[in-house]
Amino acid sequence: MFDNLLGFFFHWVITAVSLWGASLVFKGIRFSSTSTLIISALLLGFANAVLQPLLIILTFPLTLLTLGLFVLVINALLLMLVAKVVKGFTISSFWTAFFASLFISILSLALGTLAPNAETTIYRLPPTPSAQTISA
Repeated sequence: MFDNLLGFFFHWVITAVSLWGASLVFKGIRFSSTSTLIISALLLGFANAVLQPLLIILTFPLTLLTLGLFVLVINALLLMLVAKVVKGFTISSFWTAFFASLFISILSLALGTLAPNAETTIYRLPPTPSAQTISA
C-alpha cells in the first residue's frame, strides 16, 4: 500500500519541481504562491493520468497522421486547462504552454531516471505463473 503512495508522492514532487523549473525558464508562466504551484502539480498529475489517455484515444486518427506529435498539443492543452482551473497560475499563450509542456516532460523524465530505484510506472501487472509452478 505504501509503495504506491510513495510512488505517487515521488511523481508529485517531480511534477512540482518541473513546473517550478518551467516558470523560471519561460517568462509567460507565473505562480502566485508555493501552494498554487503544489496544487497545480497535483492537478496536472491527475490530468495526465485520467484525461490524457482519454484525449489520446479520442484524437487517435490525428495523432496517427502527425506521427504522435499531436500528443504535444494535448499536453499543452492540459497545462492550459490546469492554469484555467487553479487561481494564481497563469500561462500567457498557447505556444508558451506548448514549449513549457515539452520542457516539463523532458525534465520530469530526467528527474525520474536519476532517482535511486525509481519505478517508471506505478501500476504493474501481477507476475504470470511459470511452467514449473503450474506443473508442480
